[in-house]
Amino acid sequence: MKKIVLDALVQNLDLLNDFVHGELKDNSVSLKTQNQIDLAVEEIFVNIASYAYGSQHGKVEVSIQTDKNPLRTTIVFTDSGVSFNPLAKEDPDVTLGASERSIGGLGIFLTKKYMDSVDYCRKEEKNIFTMVKNLE
Repeated sequence: MKKIVLDALVQNLDLLNDFVHGELKDNSVSLKTQNQIDLAVEEIFVNIASYAYGSQHGKVEVSIQTDKNPLRTTIVFTDSGVSFNPLAKEDPDVTLGASERSIGGLGIFLTKKYMDSVDYCRKEEKNIFTMVKNLE
């Protein structure tokens, strides 16, 4: 598994995207799949950067592993911020119009929809969010 450790700051999203793209480049990932991964990576990273540490600064470790059989990638976000399980929040009612829905939750909803599996746990005072995407 390869990893990168970044300051949990929104402006580091481009560095994270470059890291993820570099790890996926040899796997003939379709544009649609790449866009789905990009959206999920952005959602989780921006949530950590925006909420995990409050007014303090912290780090986030992102690990990625691509397996060949079956062809899939696993991306793991680990931070030491406040405990928060994004999967515990109820999905938004997407049958309502945008003006009728409450704000928030759509990014996590799309992450759950686009990834083949997502998981959250809190271990040793760390948030660990894992997502898996089949690449075939």
